[in-house]
Amino acid sequence: MKKILALVLALVMVMGLVACGGETTETTAAPVETTPNAESTPVETTPVEETTPAVSNTEYKVAMITDYGDITDQSFNQTTYEACKEYCDANGITFTYYKPAGDSDAERCAMIDAAVSDGYNIIVMPGYAFANAIKESADMYPDVMFFALDVGTGDFGDYVVPANVYSAVYQEELSGYMAGYAAVKLGYKHLGYLGGMAVPAVIRFGNGFLQGVDAAAAELGITGEVVVEYVYGNQFFGDADITAVMDTWYGEMGVECVFACGGGIYSSAAEAAAKVGGKVIGVDVDQAAIIDGTYGEGMTVTSAMKGLAPTVKDTLADIIENGNWAVYGGNITTLGLVSADPEANYVQIPMASTQWNDAFTQEDYAALVAAMYEGTVTVDNTIEGMVETAVTVNTHPNIK
Repeated sequence: MKKILALVLALVMVMGLVACGGETTETTAAPVETTPNAESTPVETTPVEETTPAVSNTEYKVAMITDYGDITDQSFNQTTYEACKEYCDANGITFTYYKPAGDSDAERCAMIDAAVSDGYNIIVMPGYAFANAIKESADMYPDVMFFALDVGTGDFGDYVVPANVYSAVYQEELSGYMAGYAAVKLGYKHLGYLGGMAVPAVIRFGNGFLQGVDAAAAELGITGEVVVEYVYGNQFFGDADITAVMDTWYGEMGVECVFACGGGIYSSAAEAAAKVGGKVIGVDVDQAAIIDGTYGEGMTVTSAMKGLAPTVKDTLADIIENGNWAVYGGNITTLGLVSADPEANYVQIPMASTQWNDAFTQEDYAALVAAMYEGTVTVDNTIEGMVETAVTVNTHPNIK
């Protein structure tokens, strides 16, 4: 994915520059050990051997705080962590991450306090769950730059984003549409949507998915044959209860492919799919490697992706190397299609792992993206209820 964030954000209103705090250092924090659940104790950081900074702005120190998940979640947290670490390691910037002891605003605020106390002045926060923590902390630390991912106006409410806060959000409905369209074109007629929690991003993914399914079915003349089962697990990880529902979908109801949209919730869909030869659609990042590697080769049809890694790297580079925080601070920027080139966008499905065939080729996908970019194909981004479709959609009560 091309580094084009600075070009996109050049159109954003320039806000007041936030001063940079923190002590100058040449040490790089060692990665902290972690456990795979969100109930572990707060982490501590330990400086290790010195490195020579590759950029001149050595006053910057970057910390990431995890949300519900962990840096091994194969999704939002892990991708953000790896992008931060890759950039900081390459440029001699001190970096570490903090994991809240529990799932609460108070615990997230405690980690912000810890990071600031330790001298970190760029704090990266992935996920809508940070909205309240930002509202509580940003005014307390005006010299700290809060860089959020996927915290939108729907999460902030009436909160006016101050000059030391920036958030990048995505047009999830577009990659959801691509995934649903691809699934039907590739021959799947009984589909499922397993959302994590009914938050704006997940709703947009689901509504986009339904619209893509509907459009592809109409093009193929099979609208009456296509059915989508739709449910929320009400959490962002899989467990026995969610797997049991997925067992029913795949094993008894004949669902062929489930879009598992909610971080680690894919594990329940994949576990059930593996028992009967079913398929899964990943989310946020290309999840084919983890799903296929764990549950069975060829299980992942595609993934509805967001450009998390390039967003993190490009933004950090512009802030640290170019001193351009003023371009970002005080803004929430929506990232989506910026080109007719499928791989140049911040929302897409993967070229490498999507299960292309003669019915839906890479060329067909490129034509779809071009039509979406040019506006001949439009996608409703509503989060107010479910979009209307001609295909049958069966809604189910929340699993949890």
